[in-house]
Amino acid sequence: MLGGYTGKILKANLTKRKTYVEKLDEEVARKFIGGKGLGAKILYDSLKPGIDPLSPENLLIFASGPLTATLAPTSGRWAVVTKSPLTNIFLDSQVGGYFGAVMKLAGFDCITMEGKADSPVYLWVHDGSGEIRDAVDLWGKGCFETEKTIKKRLGENIRVASIGPAGEHLIRYACITVDMYRQAGRGGAGSVMGSKNVKAVAVQSASRKIEYSDHEGFKEASKKALKTIEENSFIPLRRKYGTPIWVAPVNEVAILPTRNFRTGVFEHADDINGEAMRSKIVVKDGTCYNCSIRCWKYTQVKSEPYRVDELAGPEYETIALMGSNCGVNSIEAIAYANLLCDDLGLDTISTGNTIAFAMECFEKNLLTKKDTERLELKFSNADAEIEMVKKIAYRKGLGNILAEGVRGASKKIGGGSEKFAMHVKGMEVPGYDPRGAFGMALAYATSDRGACHQRAWTVRAEIEGGLTPRYSTKGRAKFVKETQDERAMCFSLVLCDFAPLEVGCFMELLNKATGFNFTIEEYLKTGERIWNLTRLFNVREGITRKDDILPPRFMKEPLPEGVAKGQVITKKMLDEMLDEYYTLRGWDKNGIPTKEKLKKLDLC
Repeated sequence: MLGGYTGKILKANLTKRKTYVEKLDEEVARKFIGGKGLGAKILYDSLKPGIDPLSPENLLIFASGPLTATLAPTSGRWAVVTKSPLTNIFLDSQVGGYFGAVMKLAGFDCITMEGKADSPVYLWVHDGSGEIRDAVDLWGKGCFETEKTIKKRLGENIRVASIGPAGEHLIRYACITVDMYRQAGRGGAGSVMGSKNVKAVAVQSASRKIEYSDHEGFKEASKKALKTIEENSFIPLRRKYGTPIWVAPVNEVAILPTRNFRTGVFEHADDINGEAMRSKIVVKDGTCYNCSIRCWKYTQVKSEPYRVDELAGPEYETIALMGSNCGVNSIEAIAYANLLCDDLGLDTISTGNTIAFAMECFEKNLLTKKDTERLELKFSNADAEIEMVKKIAYRKGLGNILAEGVRGASKKIGGGSEKFAMHVKGMEVPGYDPRGAFGMALAYATSDRGACHQRAWTVRAEIEGGLTPRYSTKGRAKFVKETQDERAMCFSLVLCDFAPLEVGCFMELLNKATGFNFTIEEYLKTGERIWNLTRLFNVREGITRKDDILPPRFMKEPLPEGVAKGQVITKKMLDEMLDEYYTLRGWDKNGIPTKEKLKKLDLC
């Protein structure tokens, strides 16, 4: 088998309650690598167009990559791949922690789950095999209690991925909680797991080592990569503050989501930024498998009503969407809401965005106290936000509507609410207002899973001068396209997107581990192949240019204040970027990959 891989896929047929092992196809591994790419290939080949994501026909895929669990720094990551119940298109969620590395050390590059169990189960992966065990007694429990209970049964050295009540109640943005505080967060993978009656997956290392094609060469490449990370000037700040380091600068350039994206400036940002969090609630640092960056911030709130005994977080996105976007200025309240979401199994980005949408509906009298059961669902009301988190997770009252996400909720609420329903293709918008970072407009519009900041993050280049002029569409299409291709490879290796490594470094690690002989051109072409495959999946589900669009607020309402005051992304501006982007991609004017492009990428 190729170096870096175990060469095995564990397949679980939940309907039959049987597992079996299949050999990983080496040619597929060469063309699609692992993680996102391998998961996308399996999903594309396995699913018929138009299936309900919450039906037994959908697949749930846990995929590591050839660099997962290796000597390479930040090698603990892996991917969850499925068809999203939130967007009805392709979904991959990248996850940190330790689960992915242990899954691979248990003997498998990938785990796939198909069908539906007739009652709650969990999958127990150990000694090169898998067992499907009853989990009736675990159904209804939160993720924290589920993980602790399974560890008591199987051993403290195992790793657990589980769903909470949100996944069981099929909330369309339910997440999978991993290692207590890491999540496969976006797009509803937790509800896919719940629809299959799978409460958890537990894995135990088989004490095996990963074999490399060139052991000494890979060892040296890993040392060089680590040295590059340690010498990067931004790492000390990330190590001290974690992702919340971005709250202050993003607010300063007026793109911090505030009160449902009505503005990009939060007047209380100093109360919830990285410095405030560090001084008020951070108690220690933590890290994922084989990572020296240590960006986890373990936090603690000692007093009521927002008592938190332990939490890894909140991260920047949580602070932005559950903090400023809901008008909440208490870092303690945000941490408590974060803790609830982790335990109940909710994506904090979509949850914060959806609650902010409901707050604006309440403000505009589209929702009344009768709808909220007397709850004052106003911006800045942290207690109301926390109560709505609970209602959403259990589909109680208004929570049953908000459980559908902002797109689904706006359809039910009506009253013109679609004008401020902040989503792309059904995925709630994350923590950067594109009216002050034009590249993010194109990144959101073209992301293969709906609004997403990870596929192409233009923010730093735009606010620090890497993309000029500051408020311009110039160069954005090229930057977004090239970043999407490169990130598709990073998410397939799988390494952390926080690792400040160049393409040449990633490529050398891959070649030394596997025995591949990629040039930089071939490496990036493989990323392009993976990106085009996910586009093909989405086109097959009906996605075209009409869907590569932004919420009306971004295109019709200029930013009202701050240094970006007056900036807006008009449809003409977006269309110009899309035209250039499609041309660079070799897609037609409707955003569909051409036969010529697919032939060049060996996709047809």
